[in-house]
Amino acid sequence: MDIISQFPILKQQVHGKQLVYLDSAATSLKPLSVVEAERAYELEYSANVHRGVHALSERATKAYEGTRDQLKDWLNANSRKEIIFTSGTTEGFNLVAYSWGRKFLKAGDEIWISSLEHHSNIVPWQILCEEIGCVLKVISLNHQGEIPFGKQAKLLAFSYASNAIGQMNPTEDWIKQAKAAGVITLLDAAQAAPHVRLDVQKLDADFVVFSAHKAYGPTGVGMLYGKEQILDSINPYQAGGDMIEQVTFEKTTYAPLPAKLEAGTPNIAGVIGLGAAINWLREIDLEKVAAHESKLAKLIRQEFKKIPGISLVLEDDATPMMPVVSWTMKGAHPHDIASILDREGIAVRAGHLCAQPLLKLLGLTALTRASLAAYNTEQDVEALISSIGRVKQVLRC
Repeated sequence: MDIISQFPILKQQVHGKQLVYLDSAATSLKPLSVVEAERAYELEYSANVHRGVHALSERATKAYEGTRDQLKDWLNANSRKEIIFTSGTTEGFNLVAYSWGRKFLKAGDEIWISSLEHHSNIVPWQILCEEIGCVLKVISLNHQGEIPFGKQAKLLAFSYASNAIGQMNPTEDWIKQAKAAGVITLLDAAQAAPHVRLDVQKLDADFVVFSAHKAYGPTGVGMLYGKEQILDSINPYQAGGDMIEQVTFEKTTYAPLPAKLEAGTPNIAGVIGLGAAINWLREIDLEKVAAHESKLAKLIRQEFKKIPGISLVLEDDATPMMPVVSWTMKGAHPHDIASILDREGIAVRAGHLCAQPLLKLLGLTALTRASLAAYNTEQDVEALISSIGRVKQVLRC
């Protein structure tokens, strides 16, 4: 399969230079099939779902619910009821914090997270701790062995891999440890979804969240997977629309799953686009693509090690990680590096990357990150390495 031709956006020039897109950990580009799926909805059958009996509404509902079936199969979930559409990973965390946390947690209960976490897996728990007196516990960076869960440990919420530096947590081992201790698990698979085939039954996490836009899909849509028994036990996160079964002025009863946790008119075009992205992921050889991405990331690290002044955040190629390379440069602020690279047509990310606590542990305030996807090539790597010379020339570092 010719992957690059499916991403027309890559044909353009930026500042007169051929676009090299190395910011996929923030938002991946979209293949033409995803764009066309959303376009077809808007142009051919733009109607609300679940509520109409006319042809357009029925067609929209079929496409929307078809994505749920695709995700159920893609993730190997037990039931389509376990797939809840959200606006993205952040809403998934907040849904669990609000609906599960506020019902089942009490003062003194412990919520455990890793040191690698994105802000969206820190702040909701801090709010919960402030409201009901829970205690937020952080697993130390590069922790080895047993997590010291006590009797008060109730939730382990952690990322498959860091968005900032790409380092992977020992996902399967930690979930097994949590299960042995009777601790509920929530896995952030946002960075893993475009690179790893996720099997929720094999992983055995109680909740899994990810965003479509990290996995070749649209922005503003994502998914919460939850075991049916747990989802059945929690209260709705928001109220109104399809989440109701019957309303009177005296009392409301809720619709069964998954509708109970999907209030209001959803992002219909986005969900349909997510379905197209899942189809696209099915068509590519994900293991082969992942090996290609890993090879490119390793090549960047090897070349960066030869450049005076560059410090890689992770230098050891043996460290399990996603195709992400993060670095600093002596005498150059990451924002300046990214700005100069942009003038060379190269898109990277710079700053704290919504992971300020992690960067503080690393002794940093900001870094520059290049993140790879299926459409990247060795020519992209060569362009990046060459343009670092331009950065050093401009900044005289």
